[in-house]
Amino acid sequence: MSSYFCMNWILLILFTGPTVSGSLVKGKIGQDITVPCRYNVREKQDITSMCWGRGSCPVSKCYQPIIWTDGWRVTEQYHSRYMLKGNLLVGDVSLTIVNAREADSGIYCCRVEISGWFNDQMSNHKVVIEKARISTASPHTYTSEQTSAHGSASESSFTIPRTWPSVSASEAPRTTSGPCSSTSNCSDVTSDLQDASVSLPRQQYSENGLYIGIGLCAVLLAIFILALFLT
Repeated sequence: MSSYFCMNWILLILFTGPTVSGSLVKGKIGQDITVPCRYNVREKQDITSMCWGRGSCPVSKCYQPIIWTDGWRVTEQYHSRYMLKGNLLVGDVSLTIVNAREADSGIYCCRVEISGWFNDQMSNHKVVIEKARISTASPHTYTSEQTSAHGSASESSFTIPRTWPSVSASEAPRTTSGPCSSTSNCSDVTSDLQDASVSLPRQQYSENGLYIGIGLCAVLLAIFILALFLT
């Protein structure tokens, strides 16, 4: 009977194995990610070897090991981006992934080797490396109007699309009033332009008549002087 219970106990341990804890660690590409792992160190004799590996913890050792320690220092290191920055002498064996990449996502096993059968402390940690999000502001389209005048004050407008970054109401540009702030002012400007266009030809005609008169006087004076010279 006792042998039967011993066999069942051995089979239960072999098939179920020790309890494995775990955690979820998220980070961004380019950041330094720390995967936590600790074990109890009460006395100097408690310091022991451990390993980090990719994938879930196997029955023994680490699958695809990336770091090994003898309890006091790092003895094997797969890549310089994998580091143990904690104090090994107090049981802090947390893994730091420097300049994380998207390929670093996956399961990591932390295995602390404790003397005795099935006493190893194991923990599986899922690491998720995400891309950094880039926020974009929706552009706003504004239109501008231009007024042209020829002869009379006729207004024509055209639309020019311009894309500007979004601004708040307090930062929005204020519209200043033009020379024609009202209908009466625009009428005065129109009448002034018409008077100027009428007075300009009259002034030109008077100046042309003056030049013609001066020319005739000069011709008559020359004829008179020539007649005196001949006589």
